Amino acid sequence: MSFPLHIAKRYLRSKSSNNAINFITNIALIGVILGSASLFIVLSGFAGLKDFTLQFTSQVDPDLKAIPSIGKSFILTENDVNKLNNLSDIAYYSKVIEERVFITSGNKNTPAVLKGVDEHFQNVVNVDSTLDHGSWFEQKSNQLVIGWGISNSLSLGVLNYTKPITIYVPKPGKGAISSIKNAFNSINAINVGVFFINEDLNDTYIFAPLDLAKNLLNYKSNQITTIEFKLNNNIDENEAISNIKAVLGDKVILKNRAQLNDALYKMLNTENLAVYLIFTLVLIIAFFNVIGSLIMMMLDKKRSLNTLFNIGATVKDIRTIFFYQGSLMSIVGGLIGLVLALIITGLQKAFSLVMITPTLAYPITLKFENFIIVFLTISILGIVASKIASSRITKSLVQNI
Repeated sequence: MSFPLHIAKRYLRSKSSNNAINFITNIALIGVILGSASLFIVLSGFAGLKDFTLQFTSQVDPDLKAIPSIGKSFILTENDVNKLNNLSDIAYYSKVIEERVFITSGNKNTPAVLKGVDEHFQNVVNVDSTLDHGSWFEQKSNQLVIGWGISNSLSLGVLNYTKPITIYVPKPGKGAISSIKNAFNSINAINVGVFFINEDLNDTYIFAPLDLAKNLLNYKSNQITTIEFKLNNNIDENEAISNIKAVLGDKVILKNRAQLNDALYKMLNTENLAVYLIFTLVLIIAFFNVIGSLIMMMLDKKRSLNTLFNIGATVKDIRTIFFYQGSLMSIVGGLIGLVLALIITGLQKAFSLVMITPTLAYPITLKFENFIIVFLTISILGIVASKIASSRITKSLVQNI
């Protein structure tokens, strides 16, 4: 063990004869402990909120989604289908037709997004878990599954044959419209289920069989708007994207789950960074106490420092002593704070001490990366604070008693 480190450890453990200095040192240590604990708890709480938010999108978002690179739709040839079926990366894929429509029922109406899906869609995403009541539709039928918000807006029940739903979509083409009747394609359907995911999707989407969507939009038999993929377990996503692109070529753009929700991910990541920076600022303020306590300790130890200087210690050695002392105080305080934070977050996960609603506990997600981030932040700030404080030691300080 080096001489400065040995002395620094002794200074860290020993108490000063001046109670005011002991009080300042304890306040500085408590500040480091509470600062590191608070930062870890906040990052864990925010990670829990992030996971809680994203779990609703993951219910209906596939692992990969192929969208047209040009236009609103593309042709999936029989050759493309055979090649996709032979790809080992893909567990399931679903052909999808998605379009904005206008739906009416009785004297009520609302805009919506019609999503026509084939029989494999339930294997691609866990859509069954989103059904609030009713059941999923059958293929080759005029059945729908609609969002809770749309159901509420149109006052729709399930299997209410006395109140059918009419779906309208503008006919493609050019020129003047001769009559409203000729301007729209329409089809009558019946609601068989209501899903509940989140407010945005509940108020926007209706699911329907793929053939219903094709007939409504006058699409060709092999014309679709997107393909949604579920990958096999332990598959490299980048490799799967390359293999799918080799089949479908430049007519599609492939997006993963994060890219499908890029605005949401950017917002959550920005908020996470903002929270980290705010609490880091609080920690910086707390480390002024560390600087102050080290300077007070230097003044209190002037006689001991003079003795060390006289027996051969250099000014650099004495600076190193207090640099080590401040760094050790910061690291030890940071570790104690992290242990305290782990206990608190563990209690929240186990016993739901803090509730958002009477039935929903505040979500907490423990991540090793947050542990490393907090420890590195505390260590770096402690080293900087110790360097600033130890630089106040000069030859005149240790010589003049």
